[in-house]
Amino acid sequence: MPEENTVPERESMEFDVVIVGAGPSGLAAAIKLKQLDADLNVVVLEKGPEVGAHILSGAVVDPIAVDKLFPDWRDEEGHPFKTPVKDDIFYFLTKGGKFRLPNFGMPPLMNNHGNYIVSLGNVCRWLAEKAESLDVEIYPGFAAAELIYDDEGRVKGVATGDMGIQKDGEPGPMFERGMELHGKYVLFGEGARGSLSKQLIAKYDLAKDCEPPKFGIGLKELWEVDPSKHKQGLVQHSFGWPLDKSTGGGSFLYHLEDNQIVVGFVLHLNYKNPYLSPFQEFQRFKTHPAISDLFEGAKRISYGSRAITEGGWQSVPKMAFPGGALLGCAAGLVNVPRIKGSHNAMLSGIMAAEHVVEALSAGRSNDVLEAYTEAWRDSEIGKDLKKVRNAKPLWTKYGTPLGIMLGGIDMWCATLFGGWSPFGTMKHGKADYEALEPAANHTPIDYPKPDGKLTFDRLSSVFLSNTNHEENQPTHLKVADLDLQKASELHQFAGPSTRYCPAGVYEWVDGKGDAIPLGEEANASDATFVINGQNCVHCKTCDIKDPNQNINWTTPQGGEGPVYPNM
Repeated sequence: MPEENTVPERESMEFDVVIVGAGPSGLAAAIKLKQLDADLNVVVLEKGPEVGAHILSGAVVDPIAVDKLFPDWRDEEGHPFKTPVKDDIFYFLTKGGKFRLPNFGMPPLMNNHGNYIVSLGNVCRWLAEKAESLDVEIYPGFAAAELIYDDEGRVKGVATGDMGIQKDGEPGPMFERGMELHGKYVLFGEGARGSLSKQLIAKYDLAKDCEPPKFGIGLKELWEVDPSKHKQGLVQHSFGWPLDKSTGGGSFLYHLEDNQIVVGFVLHLNYKNPYLSPFQEFQRFKTHPAISDLFEGAKRISYGSRAITEGGWQSVPKMAFPGGALLGCAAGLVNVPRIKGSHNAMLSGIMAAEHVVEALSAGRSNDVLEAYTEAWRDSEIGKDLKKVRNAKPLWTKYGTPLGIMLGGIDMWCATLFGGWSPFGTMKHGKADYEALEPAANHTPIDYPKPDGKLTFDRLSSVFLSNTNHEENQPTHLKVADLDLQKASELHQFAGPSTRYCPAGVYEWVDGKGDAIPLGEEANASDATFVINGQNCVHCKTCDIKDPNQNINWTTPQGGEGPVYPNM
């Protein structure tokens, strides 16, 4: 970044409320703010080139929050909730077989009837139209890159990133200074592992009384399949193969409209083996004999990946700080067993908006919304997360078969007895990056080559995500200490960044520029760490799983990254 005195000062704009992120939580907050007070000046910043471009989720949506915002939405034309769930199936997969789990044995909260299979990106596009009809200002293509504080250390706004900075850090011929947006309150709905939210949690010690945040990586493909194999409204979940008993994760298959099927794979990022590749496990999953037939003669349309918050009840930080609040996945409100977070994200946006309007009506600004951070545990969000609070730690402690069984019993108890659990409230223990073990403790995994029909490589997949970054700019993936990266990430952990990244961003190469052979990382004295930042799909996995927390994901220039249609 150039010295401050070599560039012009930023211009600033004043608003009542600034919202970072045009996802479900941010848009729900904006809409509720204007519903409560039409005179409020509300702006939403979105780093994607359009609303929905960076949104990726399964998704089966519980409409509880949509019902709160728009009670009559089902009577409207053009809404995105076209496919109600008609059938709900759960499988445990072995290497060559499957066992269906009876629906009557599943806790009631796992029932998807009344929910909708959707493209969450299209839901956000619809919400954006609703927001703009209420005169909310939405600025897509503007990445909030910096926090702005007042003299008392309170958040008073954000600044968008400068455009046109060259690789050497100097302004280029197309240089354009970022803009400061000031608000009486600033709400952050950046999603999982948001770059500014992470800074806020650290600065104000918001997580001091919490368990470590936990995450998974979700990978998703959209396919168009043979109409004879399509069952609109079918929701199918599975766990087991190809993962071993000690590695958490599972899959989903959702039958949308228009002969389209979503296939996805979620892998918990507390895995131990540094040779494991979430992307490759996803590709292997599709080869299971109970799954592969579905994709014969089918066409893959799109691909994407992103981190998912999994800490839940125990890991949610204090959600308010001086000048603003965290919303949705920025705070970690995903219900892991249900694989759902958008309903809680929207509910948090609605709740935050109510508390902001109350504060503004009382003449307050830039203070701590204490009532908001205290209210969520007694709200629909808290009731949703409390019932499932032990599902993740039980799975981690006891492995997949026993952990799933105990988790089911625990959720039944919490449902029947008002949140009571025979296990109390369990701890998560280690952060995900601390769970990774040295390569010497494990054997390299030799994954099969892709066939280009059912299984694919990462680069051809990234192409389907429409990802683009201007190459002549400083990388947005910041490595704090390259020597540490080589000594530890490569020599001790065998370069897991080359495998956990679902987009092929990271490479370790030898002096000739060739990839270091699998299993020989410890002896690669002439290795160089290569960052292909233009491939980044903004999943944030590197920021979470690097064993030394040596990689920091930051926002690139506004509008860059993936462009997900119908995802």
